[in-house]
Amino acid sequence: MEKAFMVLSFPNILCFMSLLCSIAVGRACLQCDPRVILLHEDYILAAATASVEDQIELKKILDQAYINYRTTSQQLSGGVIDLTTLYRASTEYQSEFHRFQNSQPKGLLTFQTIQIVEKGRNILEKHLQTIFQEGLCPNKCGLLHQRVMNCLSCQYNLHICPWTTSDCGEYPLVAGEGEQALLDCFLPWHRLVVGRPEYQYTWAPGMFSTANLTEADFRVLVVSQDSYIVLNQLTIEEGGVYRCILKDSTEAVLSCTYFLLNVTRSPVPTPRSLLILPSLSPGDEAPPLTQPPPELLLVIVAMVTAMSLAVSLGLAFKLMTLRRREAEKKGAK
Repeated sequence: MEKAFMVLSFPNILCFMSLLCSIAVGRACLQCDPRVILLHEDYILAAATASVEDQIELKKILDQAYINYRTTSQQLSGGVIDLTTLYRASTEYQSEFHRFQNSQPKGLLTFQTIQIVEKGRNILEKHLQTIFQEGLCPNKCGLLHQRVMNCLSCQYNLHICPWTTSDCGEYPLVAGEGEQALLDCFLPWHRLVVGRPEYQYTWAPGMFSTANLTEADFRVLVVSQDSYIVLNQLTIEEGGVYRCILKDSTEAVLSCTYFLLNVTRSPVPTPRSLLILPSLSPGDEAPPLTQPPPELLLVIVAMVTAMSLAVSLGLAFKLMTLRRREAEKKGAK
């Protein structure tokens, strides 16, 4: 208990409070993430077991780290960072920081602390290089109000990504009569649009080119948060120009995509011709069938009847003979 009282003495408390204040004022990009803030606060709390000299040295290291982070972000991204890049840099830094804490012995080592905060700057620089090389705006067409983090104030701002045109292309489609067609105007940067944007699909029937089209030529089909629609059981009349517009909550057009759908007719089946047999020549005609005379039919019927009677009488005589023999055997017994 005496040792704990000496560690939390008045000079130590003043130094500990000054460290917390320096973190609140000097946040850079990595420290704008609440998870990183808690990670550093826990690390500072561990300084209560160190000497006053170690705490002062630790404060100097962290202050310099914040300056390095801010300088790096200003040089590579103009002092702002998009939330995707911030998440990736923060996640990698936290993983390295936990590995550092688990590998070091008890107490705070100033040299190892310098190494881990410098590694954090390298991580931040690596991810900011993507912004520096590709630019902060991922959209190649359309309008994007991207939510970014100000690395100096840790406040969210909207960064306007300008566009040369809201037209994001034309896509010709061909489908057969009775088939289906999938229209999907999703672009990867649509995920970064702030709020709950909606997709509006309209249709200009009978049109197969975007030239000279006016707003009056389009009919509204559907308004949805889904980027795609499916047209089933297509007919010839459903061909035309389909337009997909992405709008934000202020009805501002963010992107516009066209689909030129051509519905082809199903092939008409060829009628099957009837098989016609060739006619016979006069010499190849078969003679007509002749019927037998009635007298011959009577003779045949009489013969069949007589044979039937003879067979019946023979069977009856044989049956009577068998019965008589059986009766004689019984009488002899």
